[in-house]
Amino acid sequence: MDIRHFFVEQGQGKPLILLHGNGESCAYFKHQIDAFSKRYHVYALDTRGHGQTPRGERPFTIRQFAEDLLGFLDEHQIGRAHLLGFSDGGNIAMVFALVHPDRVDRLILNGANLDAKGVKRTVQLPIELGYRMARMFAGKSKDAKRNAELLGLMVNDPNVPPQELSKITAKTLVIAGTRDMIKTEHTRLIAQSIPGAELAFLPGDHFIANKCPEEFNRRVLEFLEK
Repeated sequence: MDIRHFFVEQGQGKPLILLHGNGESCAYFKHQIDAFSKRYHVYALDTRGHGQTPRGERPFTIRQFAEDLLGFLDEHQIGRAHLLGFSDGGNIAMVFALVHPDRVDRLILNGANLDAKGVKRTVQLPIELGYRMARMFAGKSKDAKRNAELLGLMVNDPNVPPQELSKITAKTLVIAGTRDMIKTEHTRLIAQSIPGAELAFLPGDHFIANKCPEEFNRRVLEFLEK
């Protein structure tokens, strides 16, 4: 491992890992950590190059972040954990569950996507334009290089074929907002492609965990405690 993750740890019981979205930090889950730590041992991580976790030298990709997560679990002697990932964090959790199924107990994918086509065009187009601009200036500016890496995650990753999801063995909840930036049919496709997955839409946009925490937390805890 070329990095050490910054993380917030709280509670006791079964491990529950929280993975934030693109350009964010574990602070995104400020309304979840207290609620979930009453019943679980919560670890909220800052992904490589996000928040207080260093960028390191390895590739800046969803698959690398999934390998980073494996390193974190090993370092903290966590055999199996529940994973809750939001947005790009959901993509990390999804890839991790495909590559390391024996390390995942339950899987919660919130606002995840298989590829760029799963994002509404009104949202994706500015991301693609911003990515092109940032790449043009990446050689001249540190900020542009960082921007290009972050936007690149949303343009080039995770590229998981839906049929791959049939290999996920963890009990899974797929959850999104009714006005999510991820297309509704794309969220449905993810749920339909994972054997036995539950699907939930909550009133709200992409950021339901942050903006509608009571409803979101209730639905997640209900799923975890079944």
